Amino acid sequence: MLEIAPGAQNGLMEQIERVCAYVREHLDETIPLATMAKLAGMSTFHFQRTFKKVTGVTPRQYVEARRLELLRGELRNPRRSVTDAIYEAGFGSSSRVYEKVDTRLGMTPAAYRAGGAGVRISWASTDSPLGRMMMGATDRGLCFVQFAETDDALLAMLRAEYPAAEIAPMAEPRDPQFDVWMEGLARHVRGEQPSETLPVDVRATAFQRKVWEYLQQKVVAGEVQSYAEVAEGIGEPRAARAVARACASNRVAMVIPCHRVIRGTGELGGYKWGVERKRTLLDAERAASSRR
Repeated sequence: MLEIAPGAQNGLMEQIERVCAYVREHLDETIPLATMAKLAGMSTFHFQRTFKKVTGVTPRQYVEARRLELLRGELRNPRRSVTDAIYEAGFGSSSRVYEKVDTRLGMTPAAYRAGGAGVRISWASTDSPLGRMMMGATDRGLCFVQFAETDDALLAMLRAEYPAAEIAPMAEPRDPQFDVWMEGLARHVRGEQPSETLPVDVRATAFQRKVWEYLQQKVVAGEVQSYAEVAEGIGEPRAARAVARACASNRVAMVIPCHRVIRGTGELGGYKWGVERKRTLLDAERAASSRR
């Protein structure tokens, strides 16, 4: 379930939670914005702004997230067909689900039912100043960028992240696109900006995606922002803790540059891949910036 943003006023929380409870109970129906606003006792304009301020997402995004959550549960029921699961979750047609595949469900409904079976992930690894680095990618983009001491450790991490996917080394000769992505990662390690934005194929909540896109687009190499500054930058000034959780959920090191987010005190804070790697990345980016 989506969380109420930290710091929201108690009164607003109660009003918005009342709407959220109604949504969860009526997912198989069309839920007009006016109905939700009336339930909250607000005008539609004020309700939209308040809902996003409190939850971090729009009412429409919340409804879609709950329907996808219900769909996941329905797809786990072997007695229900994929089509029936789609309609039971409140989607008017299967095409509406497939429109959301790349952003929320992460794969087609049939593939999700199979636990990710049929999703092919190719991997390649290389030495780097940050240790052994592995890139995992689907044909749509990077889904895994991690560091460890050995390839065996990295493969174990990749398989734990995607237990039902078909995982194999990148075939030789490699697809030229994979080489472009690997070179982009190498540029990241050297503290340089890749010549193009590297595509990412990972599942994310609406809030996580908002944080990650902000970091990719607004916080350039060589610069840092605090969790509070990122929250302010995405228009959710009270959601600093939620920003920290979004950073901790990142599966693709450097591509989503969570290493550029630090504590308000100026301390580096935590980092999924270790504080020393965070310091090394920031030092490399600042050095590269000074040479430009």
